[in-house]
Amino acid sequence: MKKNSFKILLVAGLISGSLVSCTKKLDLLPTNDVTSAQVYSTATGYKQAFAKVYGSFALTGNKGPAGDDNTKDIQGLDEGTSDYFRLLWCAQELSTDEAVIGWGDVGLPDFHNMSWSSSNVFLKGLYYRSMYQITLANDFIRQSSDANLSSRGIAGADADNIRRFKAEARFLRAYQYATLMDMFGNPPFVTETDALGSTLPKQILRKDLFTYVESELKAIDAGLADPKTNEYGRADKAAAWALLARIYLNAKVYTGTDRNTDAITYSKKVIGAGYSLISDYTKLMRADNNLNRREFILTINYDGLHTQSYGGATFMTHAPVGGSMPASEFGISGGWGGARTTKALVNLFPGGASSADKRAQFYTPGQNLDITDIGTFTDGYGITKFKDVKIDGGAPQSLDFADMDIPIFRLPEMYLTYAEAVLRGGSGGDAVTALGYVNALRTRAYGNASGNLTSITVDNILDERGRELYWEGFRRTDLIRYGKFVEDTYLWPFKGGAKNGKSVEAFRTIFPLPSSDVAANTNLKQNTGY
Repeated sequence: MKKNSFKILLVAGLISGSLVSCTKKLDLLPTNDVTSAQVYSTATGYKQAFAKVYGSFALTGNKGPAGDDNTKDIQGLDEGTSDYFRLLWCAQELSTDEAVIGWGDVGLPDFHNMSWSSSNVFLKGLYYRSMYQITLANDFIRQSSDANLSSRGIAGADADNIRRFKAEARFLRAYQYATLMDMFGNPPFVTETDALGSTLPKQILRKDLFTYVESELKAIDAGLADPKTNEYGRADKAAAWALLARIYLNAKVYTGTDRNTDAITYSKKVIGAGYSLISDYTKLMRADNNLNRREFILTINYDGLHTQSYGGATFMTHAPVGGSMPASEFGISGGWGGARTTKALVNLFPGGASSADKRAQFYTPGQNLDITDIGTFTDGYGITKFKDVKIDGGAPQSLDFADMDIPIFRLPEMYLTYAEAVLRGGSGGDAVTALGYVNALRTRAYGNASGNLTSITVDNILDERGRELYWEGFRRTDLIRYGKFVEDTYLWPFKGGAKNGKSVEAFRTIFPLPSSDVAANTNLKQNTGY
């Protein structure tokens, strides 16, 4: 078994049944014959409920074959598609220069075309998945009050552990609100003080949600484990600092005010917490990448035997494989022939697919650099970054479901956040250190100092983020921050549905709230343009 005991407890978090709108009397929690009084009657019950809050990242429900419409989870999505990271990936990557996908599922081509509507099923799925985890977190936080612990006779070390769990649940809630803030801008807002099913949630403005997320992350700092001391896959102080650094870097987008000095402060805290780069970039996304924890700050944990679904890591290892690509080299029984990249990503690397930069992990035999037809898998280079084989080349536990974990935060993001914030005028850092962090990534990528830079600009950092973080769920947010997402200042193949790319409406920097929620909740106002 590749994981620790907490990973196995995630099975207790299996999400059964369907998820429904948070605005329909907040009835997101699945109904069954087990009451909260029973679940939370013992310290063991608390840990099982706590595992479910984490489990909603990686577990989705009854599995069915990828694309099988006979097994449904969120809003009509098949089980695998309703996975959090798969939905996030579609929204963050397929709407950019980094990825295309050949499948014609209703709503999926909308990302390339940048023509999504308030009824897009993938956006609805992401929205409801985030709201579901928020609802689970709210319930756990509510049940973990000192008054509830006392009334249930839970005290001493057990109570202290549950208070730690509560701080982590608040982190997970803040993380999902940060997702909603980035994607949807102005979502409904509920906390543990809102009784389940008591009223329709009120809407929160993006800038106010930023303030809430910021305050929550700071408030829980003392209650979280010190960096690198928690169980693998659980949040600690460094995870909270990393999320603060991330939202501070994007604060101008969210609030209209730069917070680059704060981005420097918190990225420095993470960098100084004892993390370091693994030696080989090509071994980051592997079946036993839980061994990469010196670089990983927080992960979504997957296991080929215990978290079987067609989302997350399984999607990332299967969807990019097709054509002449040998499935066995990816640790899978067969590929799905869907996801590839555009030449815009390939061209970020000097020398393209043949670059000396080892981060250029492209499959080219039988593939065309230029895309004529998105539906043709051989149009567009393949991506070989994600393989469900072990670091030493050994086989995974399953050829159908991936063992690979997905990092939510890893150290290079903090290096690049620090560098960009310095170059954007933030205080508390310096250009020499910023250059050193960028060159640390490039030295690993090239295997020596041959690719190192002597100076850097803000635009250099965007390109470096593309090379370092591609397909990890960052690109849409990065392009928006740089003013290159909807604008004509940067075009890529099939941007806006045009073969050579075109600009689109400015309002598309924020996704629409699902029409079903807007119709059901009179407190919600749809985002501009939709």
